Amino acid sequence: MKKSMDRRQFLKYGGAGIAGLGLSTLNLPFFRMGKASAAITSNAWQFGVMSDTQWKIGSGGDMTCATGIIDALNEQFIQQGVKFVIQVGDLCNDESVGGIRSMPTRAAHAQALYDAGIGFFPLRGNHEASATAASELPDLFPQTLGNGTNLNGATNFQPSDIQSLEGLTYAFDYNNIRCVMLDQFIRVDGTNYDGTSSYNNNMVDQVDWVDAMLASNTEGNHAFVFGHKNLMGQNHKDNLFGSGLTSNPGPRDQFITSLCNNRVGYYMGGHDHMHHRSLVSTSDGYYKVPQIITSSNSYKFYTPKSGDDGRETPLQQELYTVGYYIVTVDGPRVTVDFYSSSHGQDYGGVSLTAASDFTFYLRERFGYSLNGEQYEVAQGETYTSIISSFSGTIARILDGVNGNTETDSLNRDLVKTVNTGWAESDQVADAASQIFTLWGMTDNLSLYDTDLTGPLPSEDESQETDVYTLSLTYNPRKIRASELMRGDFALAARNENDQWVNAVDLNTGGTKIFKRGGWKPGYDVGTYGVDARTRTVWAVLNHENDFVAKLI
Repeated sequence: MKKSMDRRQFLKYGGAGIAGLGLSTLNLPFFRMGKASAAITSNAWQFGVMSDTQWKIGSGGDMTCATGIIDALNEQFIQQGVKFVIQVGDLCNDESVGGIRSMPTRAAHAQALYDAGIGFFPLRGNHEASATAASELPDLFPQTLGNGTNLNGATNFQPSDIQSLEGLTYAFDYNNIRCVMLDQFIRVDGTNYDGTSSYNNNMVDQVDWVDAMLASNTEGNHAFVFGHKNLMGQNHKDNLFGSGLTSNPGPRDQFITSLCNNRVGYYMGGHDHMHHRSLVSTSDGYYKVPQIITSSNSYKFYTPKSGDDGRETPLQQELYTVGYYIVTVDGPRVTVDFYSSSHGQDYGGVSLTAASDFTFYLRERFGYSLNGEQYEVAQGETYTSIISSFSGTIARILDGVNGNTETDSLNRDLVKTVNTGWAESDQVADAASQIFTLWGMTDNLSLYDTDLTGPLPSEDESQETDVYTLSLTYNPRKIRASELMRGDFALAARNENDQWVNAVDLNTGGTKIFKRGGWKPGYDVGTYGVDARTRTVWAVLNHENDFVAKLI
């Protein structure tokens, strides 16, 4: 097991109550939550991320924009109550059709978000890479310059320090996050970084600006970086830093190092039309950045190709689906929910000519916290090195092994990244500890087999984890001694109604058994107890959650 990233900052934040998501499915594409809401405090808020919206022919699009998918996702974002949406490029398939420009059609289909008070912040992709499109984007979306009526609460817009990239590469703040948006294509004056006809090296002279944007972020705030091309693609081998995986290694490593040192939550891109998460490292493997390649919102779906340079640790993969992302920001905690739907045909790579009636399922939940840690756990490794502490509470995994055997489509073993995080105890009545969160314990998402049939996905992904034992220290001043050993003071977790219940009640299977004293090897799923000597509550579990010590 490797502790791959220390995000520790002992941050405190206020707010009262537990905020859920206001959900309604009336006349809207259907989705499910499947578990407790991502928010603990009433200060939590959300933004959405979507991917390439190219269209070719048929009734699902207009002017080579996937307007059917765009409109369906708009409804999802409105229903989820997001504050803004980011699109990571490829707004259309062709810049013009019959001499008529296509991007105005994409802009028109952002109006539903604006009407709902939701911001929309796009990037260009390689399908709108020209100087004409460079001039067009900030005219159609003046919010990229911090202008117009559709800022919707976003502030502190900072343009690129390269004049020909203003309104294309930009940064902005919203509440307690900074978003850095990167454009690597032909600049508004028709030039490229190196004076050639190729835009492949256009990130090289932007690395210092990115570092300045991240370094100047407010202490304790989150940062996310967005681009169209990936740090390491799966189907495409061209990437953010050039035409191949080994292009411009110096600036690339400087970029990854900056993102890591400045605690960037995720680098998110499109281009590959698949859901794929991984860690991408510098040449020496010392610094790693979490990468999210976003699921297709287009008529086409790509298949990964072999060949990498050894700098990637694959985590999760789902191919041939239409998806989107909801990012919940809750003080130092960030949770990402990935929803996806069948494209409407038999599972596999297709070329769509019509938009489906989408049914979205919760396929993956992952996250991190600035006051927690991240651990890499390979297949067959134990979880017992996972330990975290916050404001007098210590959480520790006492037992459990990563028994997952899933691979990606290239037969690479998928690694788990287990993240820990904390929230203040005042969010829970009668809490005798701080609130501890685990992300990344569930089995790796792995959907790629083209021998499968039917419309997939057809259900939420299972939230069941390996069997493990979690212990949490408690404050003895918060509980009477007479209440300790009755079985109703325990490790608690949140159910899908955001109610705190005995954590073992949320297990899949097992028998609920209370034990006085410490955990012992061999205890089965459902066993829980209190150890007054070590002042800990513990439970044998097979789910991840938010946890607290309290009377149930």
